Amino acid sequence: MAYFKRHIDEQLIQWKDAPRRKPLLIRGARQVGKSTAVREFGKQFKHYIEINLEKQTDLQQLFSENIDVKKTCEKLSGTLSIPIVPGETLLFIDEIQVCKEAIMTLRYFKEDYPELHVIAAGSLLEFALEELPSFGVGRIRSLYMYPFSFDEYLMAQDLDLAVEYKSKATSVEPLSDLAHKELIDQLRTFYLVGGMPAAVTEWTETHSYLEVSHVHHDIIDTYLDDFSKYKKRVSPVLLQQVLRSVALQAGKKFMYSSVYKDIRSSLVKDALHLLTLAGLIMPVKHTDGTGIPLGAEENNRYVKYLFFDLGVMQTMLDIPSAEILLASDVDFVNKGAASEMFAGLEMVKYHDCFQKPEIHYWQNMTRNGSAEVDYLIARNGKVLPIEVKANTQGSMQSLWIFMRKRSLHEAVRTSLENFGQFDYHDPLDQFERRHVDIVPLYALSNLL
Repeated sequence: MAYFKRHIDEQLIQWKDAPRRKPLLIRGARQVGKSTAVREFGKQFKHYIEINLEKQTDLQQLFSENIDVKKTCEKLSGTLSIPIVPGETLLFIDEIQVCKEAIMTLRYFKEDYPELHVIAAGSLLEFALEELPSFGVGRIRSLYMYPFSFDEYLMAQDLDLAVEYKSKATSVEPLSDLAHKELIDQLRTFYLVGGMPAAVTEWTETHSYLEVSHVHHDIIDTYLDDFSKYKKRVSPVLLQQVLRSVALQAGKKFMYSSVYKDIRSSLVKDALHLLTLAGLIMPVKHTDGTGIPLGAEENNRYVKYLFFDLGVMQTMLDIPSAEILLASDVDFVNKGAASEMFAGLEMVKYHDCFQKPEIHYWQNMTRNGSAEVDYLIARNGKVLPIEVKANTQGSMQSLWIFMRKRSLHEAVRTSLENFGQFDYHDPLDQFERRHVDIVPLYALSNLL
């Protein structure tokens, strides 16, 4: 099976050559391609050892509190008949979450065997890490991985030149009309296919939305089966209902009462926490947005959630493909908050992979206020508001209200428009100039 390039490939190579390298722990939801990426990376080494602590349970006994990692490597080498040579061998410990002792002993590779390249990964890893809050601070580096970004999706279809072309576009030098239209068409398919590797592979091989939806259902079934492995205090039925409710409430403040009318909010809160640990949802928290860091002014009572993959979400909600493929540009952007979801997920995927991303939005908290800005990010030490819009300017009153309140002069509108820009002279603020850059939805990687 062909390997599709991922953003983390380059990061892994840089990690390989770093002089003060630490053991690497790859974190992310199930089936996002963690193990596949490491196996491909393993080709950079003369020798590659992969152990799976879930399947090879007898190997768990090699990891203990009093571990001598060099002797452990000698035993692994002898057992598997593969040399372990510092600088020439990559040791990959997969499904490490089933052995907490193995997670804890990762730090000893940094302390006692720093010259050896060691990577670990696992499914539902965050559940184990939550119980080990000091598992290796300062001695282990985490790398966060997600489903395919739109750029990765294009590269999987051998459209590397299109990625390069759009990366060079600006508000002054936009794309050609033909390239712009072709990328919008690709974006429509991505809304339905999504970024899960199995779905992307199916699409590149069959170009069948029906077959892709079958893959999505398989993925959903796998996640639902996992619910029984979560902590016992939340029922799998409630987890399933909360996950579906997140999809139904996409783009809105999450309302606990929309899950079940008579369910205690504390149970829904527990379910949201577990789904977040599993990587199936990601919180978008309200912030006042008065300055950097944005997280300093979070209001946890106002939270929206991103569903982990747009394609899987569309399938879960039984969205007909025609609603995406045949919709007008305006309806395509506005339908079901899918574009706001897409934009948020892109921000997550293009975030520094060595940091856990924090996503924020703003809502007017004044009495009778309904203004809302979809996303706020930090850029050049300042707050940058980002509005997801249809393909015409509209009133954009929420954006003007926020910029006026925070004395900001730069913003971004992302839509199906080509690259561009415009100025707005605010009549309610002494005609202060507000500058807005227009970045197409398909080109959010240019911004981040």
